[in-house]
Amino acid sequence: MGGYPTGSAGQLRDERDVRPVSGTVRAWTGPICAVDDELVHLAPEEAPVRRQTVLHHDAVTVVALREGQESSQEDGAAEILMVRQYRHPVRARLWEIPAGLLDVEDEEPVVAAQRELAEETDHEAARWHVLADYFASPGFTTEGVRCFLARDLSVLTADRRTVREAEEAEFVPAWFRLDDVVTAVLGGGVHNPATVVGALAAQRARDLGWRGLREPDAPRLNSPVSL
Repeated sequence: MGGYPTGSAGQLRDERDVRPVSGTVRAWTGPICAVDDELVHLAPEEAPVRRQTVLHHDAVTVVALREGQESSQEDGAAEILMVRQYRHPVRARLWEIPAGLLDVEDEEPVVAAQRELAEETDHEAARWHVLADYFASPGFTTEGVRCFLARDLSVLTADRRTVREAEEAEFVPAWFRLDDVVTAVLGGGVHNPATVVGALAAQRARDLGWRGLREPDAPRLNSPVSL
């Protein structure tokens, strides 16, 4: 119906495509992002279009999951560790999985994820896999995100914990049933995209018996102009 072609599973892979730019003006620069004003040539025979791009650091997020005997639930249900953080641009406190920027030079994403999990929740994990890769908002920003699954968790000793500051000083990590988080996502109760992607991906991966998970150093498609 509708005359559209039917795609195959093999076609479901995003690919690099760099269009020519005839002019770039760096409109603004800050510590974690910059703004470029560009003229982009979408097709050779057409006039260029003007686009503004927010160049941003890439990021990592972590679904820290426990289940079975490690779970606090009587039925051993899967739980994920979350924090509540004030987000000034949207004037709201959001329930989020641990996350942070890739803003340390030459730091591998999985190392950044381990650092963020420790800093935000006082936990470490023995098993790491990739759950999902995505662009935060590809219509205007370069920020790419790698979402990790962390399992076999343990609590850091007091001498290895980080003193949290600014908004992070308000963090009180809490465990939630994965099913409840997914229900909150579908019901509009949770809005942070990292949490939405992470919870849904974790639920699906768990339903599949964790088959097909990628290793922490798996290749990723990131923006070539991210900070």
